[in-house]
Amino acid sequence: MARYTGPKSRISRRFNEPILGNSKALQRKNYAPGQHGKGRKRKQSEYAIQLNEKQKAKYIYGVLERQFAKTFDTAARKGGITGLNLLRLLEARLDNVVYRLGIAQTRRAARQLCLHKHITVNGELVNIPSFTVKVGDVIAVRERSKSLEVVTQSLSLRGVKKYAWLEWDNALMSGKMISIPEREQITENINEQLIVELYSK
Repeated sequence: MARYTGPKSRISRRFNEPILGNSKALQRKNYAPGQHGKGRKRKQSEYAIQLNEKQKAKYIYGVLERQFAKTFDTAARKGGITGLNLLRLLEARLDNVVYRLGIAQTRRAARQLCLHKHITVNGELVNIPSFTVKVGDVIAVRERSKSLEVVTQSLSLRGVKKYAWLEWDNALMSGKMISIPEREQITENINEQLIVELYSK
């Protein structure tokens, strides 16, 4: 299954944001990667700004080009605001929900848990990270996987990070999607309007 496997710090430096997790490289080298990274910054064109925003969203959610385009197409065909629909579809991905619930510390780790059949949805094993979670769905750690060190460690570090559209039962190691997230509940620094403008060209 295709996914980005390149250097994380390089991507973070490219967007000047820790989008793939905290990186010390951002503090040491707070300029773009490559031999011209320290050079004079040129004014970006409108297209370049829009493309950068789309690329950033792709890297944040771990989605490749074709899948992202399909997700945008689904969002465009839905009623309402296309940009908000896009973010909601990305947030409703199973790997993202597993990450938001605190079962995994990163989306990459959440994807791995899904692929290795450690996650259930409504009692059924689901090993597709892009599976769309719906309101009312119960996401849980598989019974035999509850003692996994990676899961217990992540849940112990979960802290106070909570999302109003999700609820978590620590005793059962399960969570539930109780509503569709509103724009202010989606914490990622993405300007979805730029992505809509890019695909509208």
